Amino acid sequence: MPTLLSTPSALPISETTLSKMLQQMIPAGADDADLYLQHSVSESLALEEGRVKHVSASTSQGIGARVIVGEASGHAYTDSFDTAALMDTAKAARAIAASGKDLSPQAIRSQALKHQLYSAINPMQQVNMQSRKALLEKLDALARSIDPRVQQVSASISSAFKQVHIVCMDGRTFSDDRPLVRLNISVVVEQNGKRESGGAGGGGRFDLARLLESGEAERLTREAVRTALLNLDAEPAPAGTMPVVLGPGWPGILLHEAIGHGLEGDFNRKGTSVFAGKMGEQVAAKGVTVVDDGTIAERRGSLNIDDEGTDTQCTTLIEDGVLVGYLQDKQNARLMGVNPTGNGRRESYSDPVLPRMTNTFMRAGNDKPEDILASLENGIYAVNFGGGQVDITSGKFVFTTSEAYLVKNGKIQHPVKDVTLIGSGHEVLKKVSMIGNDLALDPGVGTCGKAGQSVPVGVGLPTIRIDELTVGGTQA
Repeated sequence: MPTLLSTPSALPISETTLSKMLQQMIPAGADDADLYLQHSVSESLALEEGRVKHVSASTSQGIGARVIVGEASGHAYTDSFDTAALMDTAKAARAIAASGKDLSPQAIRSQALKHQLYSAINPMQQVNMQSRKALLEKLDALARSIDPRVQQVSASISSAFKQVHIVCMDGRTFSDDRPLVRLNISVVVEQNGKRESGGAGGGGRFDLARLLESGEAERLTREAVRTALLNLDAEPAPAGTMPVVLGPGWPGILLHEAIGHGLEGDFNRKGTSVFAGKMGEQVAAKGVTVVDDGTIAERRGSLNIDDEGTDTQCTTLIEDGVLVGYLQDKQNARLMGVNPTGNGRRESYSDPVLPRMTNTFMRAGNDKPEDILASLENGIYAVNFGGGQVDITSGKFVFTTSEAYLVKNGKIQHPVKDVTLIGSGHEVLKKVSMIGNDLALDPGVGTCGKAGQSVPVGVGLPTIRIDELTVGGTQA
């Protein structure tokens, strides 16, 4: 692992102006307030039909001002750092609590970060555009050389660098420079008129050079081709209620969507989550422990601090089947009488803070993966997932697999396609009977949507057996 550097960018607005903004926007009696300054740059390249056809680059900057009084939150923002625009933004945020005298001026003072989980280096500065283009062309050639049945190749590489400064109500200021890279590749194969597709991707909070030099890009290309060819031989999936084994890694997206959202503080404070009011109750099978950990170095979902300046941490949500915690931002934590967990996140300066996941996964158990698979008399082994839909408040989900197998008498029979898994997150947790010792995190491709905002996240899972799950297929 490379040395992690701590060289956060300097404040783009003077301390005097920031102090004046706080004084203008915060009335006496406010519960909380902050300023969120952001400067972001991003670039992406996409290859189709053997040529890089799409190149994009963007830059954005702005500041969000927020005042919180009770359950109400006033949020205003501007993309101008002109003094007049900044003061207008501060006054607009204050409008929610117009009464009360101004606070005394706050001294702006920089605070050191507790964590340094990634290098504070713009990943785009280390690898030029020509080298990125050459990588995509190399991957296209590699995919086509693996098997003559490869007909189409699409690949993309994206990178972003976000510099944020968070000024708290008392003047404490935190700065964090956040790199993010991602590579995706998909292929289409054809045999006797039958076409199938496969894909793979990876990334994280590290330099683009990692993708060029580590061999990871080539590995992902081979994986995309493998899954596409596998689907050429896949047979129609059975339908009905049966045991299902989920493989390690990316299948943790089911955990994220069907369970994780229901453990976020806002849904539970408002009583709209199926987990609301169940703290201390057995909500999953014994042995099931679920955590959200934003402190894993260089992971896509990790942050040195959340978007309110709170240190990220590892929060245990379910321990040995018992509900023990929720994910909290400052506002919901205060209203629920608990401490924030470092999960206050926003997509940009123009968005309000919401309690959100970082890297959410189930802890490993003691079962060997081969023993879990051998326990299936007649069921489905779901190795990888595609898309899905979830009702956040109820936890009901529908997921499709991108790689799955029919298993009989503990032996894999053949790959199956068009597998749909249907269930309810909190009910599925109760039906977990075996937990593997092979916990894996996803390769770094997760993006979570909530209230119109998208943020990078990570998921993970060991191999697990679910004793009963509804499988939708095309074969009765």
